Amino acid sequence: MYALVDANSFYCSAEQVFRPEWRNRPIVVLSNNDGCIVAANRLAKDVGIKKFGPYFEAKKLCEQKGVIALSSNYELYGSLSSAMMEVIGRFAPEQHIYSIDESFLSFKNCYPAIPCLIQHAAKIRRAVWKETRLPVCVGIGDTLTLAKVANHAAKKVEGYNGVCAIHSDEQRSAILKSLKTSDVWGVGGRISKRLSIMNIHNAYALSKLKPGIARQQFSIELERTVRELNGEVCKTWDEARADKKQIFSTRSVGNRICDLTSLSQALSKHAAIAGAKARTQGSLCKSMMVFATNSPFDERPGGFKYIHHFAYPTNDSCELIEAATHAALARFRPDVRYYKIGIGLINLSREANLQRDLFEVTKSPEVMNVLDSINAKYGTDSMFIAAQGISQQWSMRRELLTPQYTSCWKDIPSIKC
Repeated sequence: MYALVDANSFYCSAEQVFRPEWRNRPIVVLSNNDGCIVAANRLAKDVGIKKFGPYFEAKKLCEQKGVIALSSNYELYGSLSSAMMEVIGRFAPEQHIYSIDESFLSFKNCYPAIPCLIQHAAKIRRAVWKETRLPVCVGIGDTLTLAKVANHAAKKVEGYNGVCAIHSDEQRSAILKSLKTSDVWGVGGRISKRLSIMNIHNAYALSKLKPGIARQQFSIELERTVRELNGEVCKTWDEARADKKQIFSTRSVGNRICDLTSLSQALSKHAAIAGAKARTQGSLCKSMMVFATNSPFDERPGGFKYIHHFAYPTNDSCELIEAATHAALARFRPDVRYYKIGIGLINLSREANLQRDLFEVTKSPEVMNVLDSINAKYGTDSMFIAAQGISQQWSMRRELLTPQYTSCWKDIPSIKC
């Protein structure tokens, strides 16, 4: 048996943790530069707010309906997610953190020792709420896909009240009939449209599709999904995820970049982020893509894309920043108001498999190890390379940002007794 523990409207719920007066208020959270609505709680949806639309189009409705609009507070979300996952992990011998707000649990070899899975799931909900003040729902099923289905029922189907464990074929069939194919884990909108042509409109009809036809007409992944919907274990979480074949760090800036210094600083910032990601997965980069463009809505497109090839593979942020700075110096145009910039590490290889030669001048990795360990302990950019700049006037716009209650000393809540 597997369980999926999923936080309800995680970004919005995280904003309510330290603001109890917001717990019964409609809330939306905005994307980078306060552009689009990326999260909306149930109360916000009830008044007509739609996710993934531009905020400027919904701003008037938000003001009329008293919807609280907030900038994305990634530091707070990451901190609360870690706390939530720590609590969830105490309730099973195996845990797989699937995303910032979702975690799978496996009850393999211990399920008989748990008298009632529904009561166990209820304990998970109570513990997470008590220790983090985050509301979660728990779905339990024989497979990972059924655990996802059960979690959907726990959230959306009346009567389950946040906990659903699929124990019988009749219960499974009833829940699958209430679930659209596009809501099934691993079935996207494109596949759902193709299934509708075959008169398959819900998860129950999908479960009745012959696995061989699913594989022949679609893919082996859909065949596995069909089998999992019928209780056959076909998917497992990856205990050793495959390394990324490319690493990118891109962002739209808060204020347009019109000078060389700011462009160099912004590219250096993203080169450092990409380098840290490469070191985390133990990869080296032999080629790096550097790009900067204006907005696609500008009257005339402008920008550049440059690929730098290193003589020897590297993940040293200083080397990456040096190459990015040279690219900015050579390609900068004063008549372009740069809006989107980024760094891409391509042609990656495993650091453990690196073969050095006689003429390579190797750099000591200790500096990067110290940089990464300090930032891991004290927070992102507690220590950074000076080329990234200090003021960073071009940085992401977050005008509606709430305090970083758990990760910034000046924002730690004060308690008056």
